Amino acid sequence: MSDTAASRHALHDLYRDHHSWLEGWLRRRLDNRWDAADLSHDTFLRLHASDQPLHELREPRAYLLTLGKRLLINFYQRRSLEQAYLDALALLPETCTPSPEQRWILLEALQALDALLDGLPGAVRRAFLLAQLEGLSYREIAEQLCVSERTVKRYMAQAYEHCLLADL
Repeated sequence: MSDTAASRHALHDLYRDHHSWLEGWLRRRLDNRWDAADLSHDTFLRLHASDQPLHELREPRAYLLTLGKRLLINFYQRRSLEQAYLDALALLPETCTPSPEQRWILLEALQALDALLDGLPGAVRRAFLLAQLEGLSYREIAEQLCVSERTVKRYMAQAYEHCLLADL
């Protein structure tokens, strides 16, 4: 049996043996069977895309749980970001409200930005967002974050480097 066939067989076995358990675990945390089904499916897609030799997994449920927890955290972060965006939209006058298509594009852009900045320390991320989204100067950012202007410059350099390397 080829490596590809063995990998497909191992994935099939893992799915058959653990999918219902994982989906049940996610359903209890989400209280929504549709989202649980999506995240469960995404977990197995992520497992399939990984370099992990599936036939070597000693504790498949622990591994699936780790992947599932990460996806669940991402799900809640996206949901929180989406809610913040919708709350901000609700404050706009009706004449300034974007169309549903524009909302979708903006929300996707926000989620992409959030994913891009993931992994940055909180202060660095905040400095970057204050500069890029609110147009604050380094001096104003330094005042808000209670750090020196030189620290803000260092934060911005770190954020730019992170963004450049993330694109590679």
